[in-house]
Amino acid sequence: MVEPMNWISEVVRPRIKTLFKRETPENLWVKCPDTGQMVFHKEVEANHWVIPGSEHHLKMSAAARLKMMFDGGTWIDVALPEVATDPLKFRDEKRYIDRLKDARGKTGLQDAFKIGFGRLGGIPMTVAVQEFGFMAGSLGMAAGEAFVRGAEKALEKRTPYILFSASGGARMQEGILSLMQMPRTTVAVRRLRDARLPYIVVLTNPTTGGVTASYAMLGDVHLAEPGALICFAGPRVIEQTIREKLPDGFQRAEYLRDHGMVDQVVHRHQLKETIARLCGLLLKLPASALAEPAAEPIPEMA
Repeated sequence: MVEPMNWISEVVRPRIKTLFKRETPENLWVKCPDTGQMVFHKEVEANHWVIPGSEHHLKMSAAARLKMMFDGGTWIDVALPEVATDPLKFRDEKRYIDRLKDARGKTGLQDAFKIGFGRLGGIPMTVAVQEFGFMAGSLGMAAGEAFVRGAEKALEKRTPYILFSASGGARMQEGILSLMQMPRTTVAVRRLRDARLPYIVVLTNPTTGGVTASYAMLGDVHLAEPGALICFAGPRVIEQTIREKLPDGFQRAEYLRDHGMVDQVVHRHQLKETIARLCGLLLKLPASALAEPAAEPIPEMA
């Protein structure tokens, strides 16, 4: 038996759908993880990826971070050294080299660091930013070399070295070669200290694992963004190990500040001013040296 055609569903609705069809961008709205509030993507981007109202700090790309920090949004990229691409020929569900290609295509970066040289609050500055979008900002040989290169540039130019950390920890696909970056980066920090150059760390969400266990916790001053997860092992792993419920806010920036592991929790909109002021104090600069954002050109790289 042939079923009668439903003229409403078969004829009218498709035509109406076609008539009123509109292409809606997938990223038109951003949902606040805290409140569930829906906010226009452009509004959040203009607010430096801070949700208006709840003030929840979303992850921020390395390029956007550098643009926010440097005077006039301009800087000179520090060339980063090349390393062996896949020294262990590692493979799990995918080949490591294929994961690298995907991450490079997604972020436009060669690895998990982007380093810039320019002026911040009128002061020449070297700023290193970890890109969480590149394999969770994990620490491998390329990231370790990049951090060391940034420290060398700060030593060469006699500038403060500012780090924005965001990482899931060491990169397992590089095994012991990844873990070797922990002492290497520690030596680079010691060279900065010997040269009496400020090394300021801004801990962003999340900063975990081997990065927390090395250069992220060796700063002269430790700042953190509100709500950032900062830890070696995550709270779930700790709870499963000790079989106890952890305190509310455990391993978050505010909890670490209250227990002496972080010096100050700073809203993203106040970071530039805070870092410029700290560097001026640590370098013992006169107040007149803190120029207006566009007062001085970017110093020459060479």
